[in-house]
Amino acid sequence: MRQFASIVFTIAIIIYAVMHYTTYLNPTETGAIILGIAGTTVLIFSLVLLPFRALAVPIFLFIIASGIQFFTNGSFTGLLLDGVGEMSNLITLLLIVPIISWILREEHYIDAIMQVAQRSLNSSKKFYFGMMLVNQVISYFLLFGAIPMMYQFINDFLRDKTSEAWEYFKGTALLRSFALTTLWVISIPSFAFAVDHLEASLGWTIIQGFIISLAGIFLSVFFLSFKEKSYQVDYTVGIQEEMAGRLEHALDAKYAKRLVMEFAFLFLSLFSTIFIIHIVLGWGLLAIIPPIIVVWTLGYFIVKKRTHHFFTEMKTYIRKDVGQKSQQFSLLLAAGMLIYAVNNSGVGNYLIDGLFYVEDTIPFVNFLTIVPFMAIILGFLGLGPLTVIVLVAGILENVDLIYPPELVVLAMTSGSVISVILSPVVLPVIILSATNKLSIIKNGIMFNWSYALVFYFLVQGYIQVMWYFLQ
Repeated sequence: MRQFASIVFTIAIIIYAVMHYTTYLNPTETGAIILGIAGTTVLIFSLVLLPFRALAVPIFLFIIASGIQFFTNGSFTGLLLDGVGEMSNLITLLLIVPIISWILREEHYIDAIMQVAQRSLNSSKKFYFGMMLVNQVISYFLLFGAIPMMYQFINDFLRDKTSEAWEYFKGTALLRSFALTTLWVISIPSFAFAVDHLEASLGWTIIQGFIISLAGIFLSVFFLSFKEKSYQVDYTVGIQEEMAGRLEHALDAKYAKRLVMEFAFLFLSLFSTIFIIHIVLGWGLLAIIPPIIVVWTLGYFIVKKRTHHFFTEMKTYIRKDVGQKSQQFSLLLAAGMLIYAVNNSGVGNYLIDGLFYVEDTIPFVNFLTIVPFMAIILGFLGLGPLTVIVLVAGILENVDLIYPPELVVLAMTSGSVISVILSPVVLPVIILSATNKLSIIKNGIMFNWSYALVFYFLVQGYIQVMWYFLQ
């Protein structure tokens, strides 16, 4: 039964993605109905594939959406057919983005980057800083899949360093750096969705987010220096010991440099292509990223003369990997129905009015101060940053705000950063804990609460100063 459900789920999600672009290019009522039926099928067969615990949040969102429709006399059929279509752009993005990882399996890019950079990473702070930068770049390709992959790589590099002090060193670098990507990386679905739906300037939002992300990395390095004294561990000595052993198994120097240059070209070519097409043609990010990724990835395998690898990877992805995304997709489909119900019932306006009431009631607090807490609070209730950003941005896109959309995006994504590094029930912390065997409380709250607090005030300082000068 589960195998049959997995096959139907995979076929339905592929039809859903195809119909997304069909209806995007040629909107028809028939196309919208097929899209809705495919989405509903995905949701139904997720019930078979997922354990109840994984279905708790999607069911919770569906019940709220149904309740709103019932009490506002909305159409339940419309909720099913039109509501599941709300997330077609984002689900298509999530379906396509993972294929970028196929390229990383073709060459030793990460080993080459670390080898070329190791002479510059000969102290604890430099190594930590470099590890966070590399993880951000890899997250561009692998999303949160970068966390276990980079952890295994770093753990192999620091193979004899397994104390809590060293797990703090490895875990906080990877978790915080991934969280910070939600501020600026185009391929991170929550960032792309927020920019697209709030019609923020892509260039300025990326620059702004990257600057704040860089500030967050420096802040993390600053916190590391205090932890090093607290744990009474000399990270630098340990790193230099491991580097000496690592050189014995190094790649050929010329080959490593070639791979680094090749990887830099791959990163810049994908980034610039998306950026140029978005700016020149004015197409939405969520619409252009998936086809560009497909063409770009296929182009890589053609240039490498390994097209058979591409189709082998594609078969494996469709047969095995797509079915494992049932929790992600069911969550987003349920969130789409909630957004549909909220926007069509007028409930969204009451929610926004409530935020503005808080703004008027509490001195020195404005909308941009409050927005991050929506992601933080909902994150502790089990909603991941992506779901929260989708819900909030989906509501705000229909609201006439006085604040620049770039600042609204930064406020929302800063909340998702804090949610990622603190919440014990969001996926990145769970993945890290499963990898390094520490508790989710230690990896999340205990290691990061002070960093999260300072980071919030750092971002708010920037936001409030910018808003003061822009008024």
